[in-house]
Amino acid sequence: MAKTKTAFVCSQCGNDSPKWQGKCPVCGEWNTYVEEIISKSNAPLSNFDTFRSKPLLLKDIQTDNEVRIDMNDLELNRVLGGGLVPGSLVLIGGEPGIGKSTLVLQTVLKLDKYKTLYVSGEESAKQLKLRAERLGVDSENCYIVCETNLEQIFTHINNIKPDLVIIDSIQTVFTERVESSPGSIAQVRESSASILKFAKETNTPVLLIGHINKEGNIAGPKVLEHIVDTVLQFEGDRHYMYRILRNIKNRFGSTSELGIYEMCQRGLREVNNPSELLLTQNHEGLSGVSISAAIEGVRPFLIETQALVSTAAYGMPQRSSTGFDIRRMNMLLAVLEKRVGFKLGQKDVFLNIAGGLRVNDPAMDLAVIASILSSNLDVAIEREVCTCGEVGLSGEIRPVNRIEQRILEAEKLGFKKILIPQNNLKEFDNKKLSIQIKTVKKVEEAFKELFG
Repeated sequence: MAKTKTAFVCSQCGNDSPKWQGKCPVCGEWNTYVEEIISKSNAPLSNFDTFRSKPLLLKDIQTDNEVRIDMNDLELNRVLGGGLVPGSLVLIGGEPGIGKSTLVLQTVLKLDKYKTLYVSGEESAKQLKLRAERLGVDSENCYIVCETNLEQIFTHINNIKPDLVIIDSIQTVFTERVESSPGSIAQVRESSASILKFAKETNTPVLLIGHINKEGNIAGPKVLEHIVDTVLQFEGDRHYMYRILRNIKNRFGSTSELGIYEMCQRGLREVNNPSELLLTQNHEGLSGVSISAAIEGVRPFLIETQALVSTAAYGMPQRSSTGFDIRRMNMLLAVLEKRVGFKLGQKDVFLNIAGGLRVNDPAMDLAVIASILSSNLDVAIEREVCTCGEVGLSGEIRPVNRIEQRILEAEKLGFKKILIPQNNLKEFDNKKLSIQIKTVKKVEEAFKELFG
């Protein structure tokens, strides 16, 4: 006989309490306790065979190099650290309609050498078939099953014995051990723990697709992100074509890698050289446009920054930014007014990062200031000039990291001159480079280099 009880569970950390609390004593968050019906059952956790673990000496543990699964996707392999590790649990999250299911489906359809099982809890088999036909990829080793019951899912796994399992999505899966609705804190926690046990004991990799809440975090308990091996965030604007696959957590590789995709009619296309796609080729003679050598993760690429400065028509000046932090833009405007002497307090300032990307690199500061000054003076910046540098509150240009990668990327794309911070030139050999390097120490020096 199952024992049923009611408890209050924190949606952030998973801590439970017999009564409701305003503030969680574990994680310190407010108003995160939700009521859950918890059932204790003696039923087996899953239908797969288990084994007994025993302690081993560290010197006796064999460290054979695991052969990673090649996903036939250069961007996905880069983010995963070289491929999918057998027995790993990977969580892919993102906004609705961003392309999570499309990315996973087109990836598994390319894996002809591996038997895959795609468990769908949101779409029917006919919908997945139509999507596969639209992608133009077919596979003879991909099984589709529409199921949300975890015990039934393990039954299908035991019958098929796949090399790779995909669950779309973890919020729709429920287990009979817990008497609550699918997607609740208790269901997601219990289901993910069972799937983790299956992945580790059978050495079968599992890809989980997860929803996000209105704050942009993975929906469900925070413990879900703790127990998985890798957390990937699929970002982008649905109104733009570019998508970024960002690595938030990775136990088998670096967390500084990211992959870039382009949404096309036939699915997602890998973007191996994003710099060429993010630059507009016909901005010559237009004011308010500057190019910055930015770095996202470990990949350098050039980004076009656009600005528009005009007289405030409605009395109150407007400040708008797309793809760049609005608070940092306001700080840069204050630096321009205080240190350089440009009066922008009564003017509207609009800033846009081309391509729909969102960039947090501090080296974008110099390009933002250059585009704002270019639009304010209505003077175009030379087409073959790019910038990189962080701007401080006193108007100085601070050094940035990986300056050599930025310069080489600008040179590869045919730029003739680049503005960098003066302190970045130390111990850097630029004799073999064809690009002209100009060092600037303050915003005034950058202004003179750009506009004469």
